[in-house]
Amino acid sequence: MKKMQLLLPLLLASLISAASGTECPQQCGDVNIPYPFGIGDGCYLETALVGDNKQQPFNVTCSSDNRTATIGKLELLSVDVARGKVRVKSPVSSWCRDPANKSSMGEQDTWWYDLSAAFRVSDADNKLTVLGCNVLAYVWSRDGGADDKYIVGCNATCAAAAAGARSPPANGGSDGDGSSCCDADGCCQAPIRPGTSFDVSFVDDYDGGNDNSSGPTSPCAYAMLVETKAFKFRRTYVTTRELSSAGGGQVPMVLDWSVGNQTCDVEGKNTAAVYTACRSGNSHCVPSNNGPGYLCSCSQGYEGNPYQDDGCKDIDECKTMDQPCPAYSICRNTHGRHECYELKWLLGIVGSCIFVVLLGTAMSCTYAIREKKRLAAIKRQHFRQHGGYILFEQMKSREGQGHSFTLFTKEELEDATNKFNEQNVLGKGGNGTVYRGNLKDGRAVAIKRCRIADDERQRREFGKEMLILSQVNHRNIVKLYGCCLEVEVPMLVYQFIPNGTLYELIHRDGAPPSFAVLLKIAHEAADALAYLHSMASPPIIHGDVKSPNILLDDNYAVKVSDFGASVLAPTDNAHLVTLVQGTRGYLDPEYMQTCRLTDKSDVYSFGVVLLELLTRRMALAMTAPEEERSLAAHFLSSMRDGKLDALLDLWIKDEVRADVIEMVATLAKRCLEMSGEKRPSMLEVAEELDSIRKLCLPGDITILVCDS
Repeated sequence: MKKMQLLLPLLLASLISAASGTECPQQCGDVNIPYPFGIGDGCYLETALVGDNKQQPFNVTCSSDNRTATIGKLELLSVDVARGKVRVKSPVSSWCRDPANKSSMGEQDTWWYDLSAAFRVSDADNKLTVLGCNVLAYVWSRDGGADDKYIVGCNATCAAAAAGARSPPANGGSDGDGSSCCDADGCCQAPIRPGTSFDVSFVDDYDGGNDNSSGPTSPCAYAMLVETKAFKFRRTYVTTRELSSAGGGQVPMVLDWSVGNQTCDVEGKNTAAVYTACRSGNSHCVPSNNGPGYLCSCSQGYEGNPYQDDGCKDIDECKTMDQPCPAYSICRNTHGRHECYELKWLLGIVGSCIFVVLLGTAMSCTYAIREKKRLAAIKRQHFRQHGGYILFEQMKSREGQGHSFTLFTKEELEDATNKFNEQNVLGKGGNGTVYRGNLKDGRAVAIKRCRIADDERQRREFGKEMLILSQVNHRNIVKLYGCCLEVEVPMLVYQFIPNGTLYELIHRDGAPPSFAVLLKIAHEAADALAYLHSMASPPIIHGDVKSPNILLDDNYAVKVSDFGASVLAPTDNAHLVTLVQGTRGYLDPEYMQTCRLTDKSDVYSFGVVLLELLTRRMALAMTAPEEERSLAAHFLSSMRDGKLDALLDLWIKDEVRADVIEMVATLAKRCLEMSGEKRPSMLEVAEELDSIRKLCLPGDITILVCDS
């Protein structure tokens, strides 16, 4: 016996569990099922009541079609965790006349139900309601033990029936339709006491004091336990059989429920022996308002489900209450409550802070506006210095001619190059640094940050040069998309050519491309220079012709680039006097002596490029013996001494016929004449290279003719 007494608390603790996992169904049909109620094993609060061990009152059964929830044998309508109440459907007891013999009454259809010890009919929410004429009905109930019984009766009468009539009045008496109270003929309501067992029946030998009456004088008599606020009286309930079919013969009823059979005193004093169902840390035990047991409630300032872990959440009174604090106060929410802080003593400080903030904001805005204006003025100055206004006017005069030229902003080009990151540098030269970039429209570009002299005349001519270069439209000249002139150092935006330069192609290790490819490259480069000299208006002198400035695409098509040293040829055919610039090894000796740059200066530089193709040697080799440092001088001396064969590249000598090599070498020698007047024009060079390409090479390989 003692052993059983020791095990009982442990048994109770293991049975009163709080399985409220997210895997459990939360709804059946239209009914929400909050914990401690639940559907299925492990989803509801399990209890072991003394003398009632097999009942699990919080176990909800959901129908197979997931439409109807029941507890015990009663259909569940709703669950109110905070108030400890559930709404269920209650059967209606009825006693109707025999349809075959309306002068006699049929059998009574009454109901009796024994609730679980965890539930009691709420005396605060329900009433015994009797409908009909000349009807006496009662409810017999037991609360707890067998000796605790009571009977409540209610007599429904009709004014016409009291006068001896055998049928309910049609017009006389009170109507009362739609009322929740029985202030009409044929309706009676009486308060009840709470209980767990109920028997709702009629007194079958009641005659209402009329010897000629036997039972109700209305078509049917009804008796029910019904939720007071849900009941609405209808006159047809007395005059017809409507109620027996309305709602399936059931009405709403409210049940109170509680947990276990302990009291809150026991919960507070002996929590080690009796497991508490109040799981949330911000919850406490409250006495049941109807019979034994207890309920759980969230502490003041919290709301939610106290039967679940962390189910009670803090209420933000500052947001939920209309006026949580007096006027001129600040509300601050805290756990379980809120605090109010008066603002009067803060008004001065807040006002001062606001003044300081406004003053600082005004000063910042003023500085920002001035700085913006200053930067805009600097941009306008740079734009004017670099000939931007001249360029703009020229562009306006040439609108509609099909040429596309864009004036980019500094921000656009910074975005394209990741702020001119060093990782995007393609190359550096005397005229500037070239960066790889991508415009927002997806075009890959080469952006060159130019270096120009401080000469004012050169700055004025810069805009004109950019406009002329923007009009250049030749398949073998790199496309100039636009420029940026609002910066100290102007920037040019070119078409990006992906396959490197001619310099990289001929000076790399291993076998060079076929001589047919090299000759094709030479012809296309000469054709581009001839276009600049003869067909551009006005003519353009490149000024820095060399193999690094001849770009190649994926098909070895030539794109002549880098016009940083380019100048416009004078229209009166006079020589242009300028500062000497260019690349050593390619510079025209006559230009170096006279400082006069002409189209024949480009011819001389192109002759050096032809030598690079024939010999695969550098234009200027500083580590070589003095007589071999300049490729042009070494070539001319070799031609003079008949030693050209020793200078040629071995791959080319094995591939190309000697007469073809002789023709190319002779053309190069003519280009390298000391006097510019003796040199051929670039148009003549291009035509002669085209003729050489048409000759047959060893092995019957035909060199392709350049596109026209």
